[in-house]
Amino acid sequence: MLIEVQRNTSSANSTIGKMYVDGQFECYTLEDVVRIAKIPGKTAIPAGRYAIVVDMSTRFHKRMPRLLNVPSFAGVRIHAGNTAADTEGCILVGRVKGVDRVGQSRLAYGVLFGKINKALRDGHTVTIDIKVATQLSHKAK
Repeated sequence: MLIEVQRNTSSANSTIGKMYVDGQFECYTLEDVVRIAKIPGKTAIPAGRYAIVVDMSTRFHKRMPRLLNVPSFAGVRIHAGNTAADTEGCILVGRVKGVDRVGQSRLAYGVLFGKINKALRDGHTVTIDIKVATQLSHKAK
């Protein structure tokens, strides 16, 4: 299973994108700001391709998708949330988007988590490819 995130717009507070699963639009994403220099808890992970596993989150106390081998980051998850205040480098998902926010996040996460779990149970690998649109603003440093 291939998950693709196309980062589209960035503000001083967040980065909004679109998520595709095996080429089909799945939902919107919200991440921290893409920065050249990392600010802990306020910076999006580097664009790239990462394997995904589902394991126990010590922070959330439940099984959740986790991205592996993210340079300079640990414990990067995909989860529900609405604004940059709800993430510290993780990818939030939502059915709708607004300025610096995504909505209907629990619904989007539930559907996505089901697909990831099924793929892994069926013996498939799950990979996420995070891409930056050429027009993405890099105003935050």
